[in-house]
Amino acid sequence: MIAPRASRQALLLVVAGLLVSVWAFPVLWALLTSFKTERDVLAYPPLLVFSPTLTNYQDVLWGPSSILPNLWSSLVVSCAATALTMLFAVPAAYALARLRYPGRRISGFYVLATQMLPPVGLVIPYYLVLQRVGWLDSYSGLVTIYLTFSLPFAIWLLVSYFEDVPYEMEEAALLDRAGRLRALWYVILPQVRGGMAVTTVFVFLNAWNEFMFAVVLGGNRVRPVTVAMFNFISVEQTQWARLAAGAMVAMAPVIIVGLLAQRHIVKGLTVGAVKGGGRR
Repeated sequence: MIAPRASRQALLLVVAGLLVSVWAFPVLWALLTSFKTERDVLAYPPLLVFSPTLTNYQDVLWGPSSILPNLWSSLVVSCAATALTMLFAVPAAYALARLRYPGRRISGFYVLATQMLPPVGLVIPYYLVLQRVGWLDSYSGLVTIYLTFSLPFAIWLLVSYFEDVPYEMEEAALLDRAGRLRALWYVILPQVRGGMAVTTVFVFLNAWNEFMFAVVLGGNRVRPVTVAMFNFISVEQTQWARLAAGAMVAMAPVIIVGLLAQRHIVKGLTVGAVKGGGRR
């Protein structure tokens, strides 16, 4: 019995290692490229041993093509979109999961249906609307557009966490005359903190990494970092080393957010496996 079990564990470790390597290889290769000179980047065969340089990071952060203003634009847009999304998604998901009202199924289907729309088909209508109200190349316009695709995703994700909270806990609070809002704040939300952390991180990641709406609806005043990195790509030359350095810098806030919320993310991803569903 020990040998088959050990062999299965070894096989699982090998498979897990292969999957992790497939994910990690592009990131590690970009990290190595960010410390190379343009000459080393274009060398063939590729150089694994080279003299590292910080010139690319200096150019990306403080050079003529600095992406620091673009990092600020991404931070403002992503944080604002995430905060507004969670502000509206929490009560909406609570209503879909816990309340019984006319049109509940229709509204739930509408939230799901909005996720099926191809984003590329919405670019032109969004552009025309923002142009009409004067919100092109503005934080207000970009945050509003991000809210339209982040909110349905957050609602649909949070509904499952609200449904896992036993109804008896909320009913006990209502019997004590707590009211819906107090029951939501003091009883329900503490039980779904992990799910809210997961949703917040996913919404932030989607807003931070978004490119298509940013490149069409942004401009000179509001240019997120995903768009700014294209400054290193031109018809004549692609500055791979600076592009890789910019990608590493753009990944840093996302990594920090993931590390800070790691404990809550793990708890939120496993809550459905350890907690039974409430009464439907």
